[in-house]
Amino acid sequence: MKETIINVEGMVCGGCENRVKNALLTIEGIESVEASHETGIVKVISKEKIPEDIMKEKIEDIGFEVKE
Repeated sequence: MKETIINVEGMVCGGCENRVKNALLTIEGIESVEASHETGIVKVISKEKIPEDIMKEKIEDIGFEVKE
């Protein structure tokens, strides 16, 4: 299992967290996603290493910004 931490700007509520989670869970190989609007941190657990740009694109497609 691989863990990836992504910093996301623009999440302001639980609904935002769910949108990010649901978007990332559509990527094959992702097992679970934890998102916190309070910290702006999204933790992704996957079977194997997934390129971060794929996850970043999913997040930005739904209107949030990924911070480097």
